[in-house]
Amino acid sequence: MCEPLVQHLTQVFGHGGLMLHGGTPVKHRAKLVEQFQASDGPPFFVISVKAGGTGLTLTAANQVIHFDRWWNPAVENQATDRAYRIGQQNRVLVHKFITSGSVEERIDRMIHEKSKLAEDIVGSGEEWLGGLEMGQLRELVALNEE
Repeated sequence: MCEPLVQHLTQVFGHGGLMLHGGTPVKHRAKLVEQFQASDGPPFFVISVKAGGTGLTLTAANQVIHFDRWWNPAVENQATDRAYRIGQQNRVLVHKFITSGSVEERIDRMIHEKSKLAEDIVGSGEEWLGGLEMGQLRELVALNEE
């Protein structure tokens, strides 16, 4: 999906951009990020969610678009977090492309259900842990005899 997106965006912007995916060599990744972060860098950087989920700092970004949804919301969150780094000066907008009636729509629904379930069980952050009574805390961390 990355290549057709790069071709389309090149036509839209009238200027080429960058692309990073799982097959991009590690040495080349750093060069791509450096190019994108430059003040005169390219207008867009298409990154697959898996390749963009770790090890990147993209403070030059101001738009994050998820065009290929993942079953695990943490994977998308990690990819989004690449733009929310120390040194970020831009307001960052996150967009999620979802085609009605598609598998992406079902993935989106499932992600929302998983997030709601996690919120109901765990709450926001680690606050739920601090709210446990001492006996509940012991039970949580105690080894099971079985």
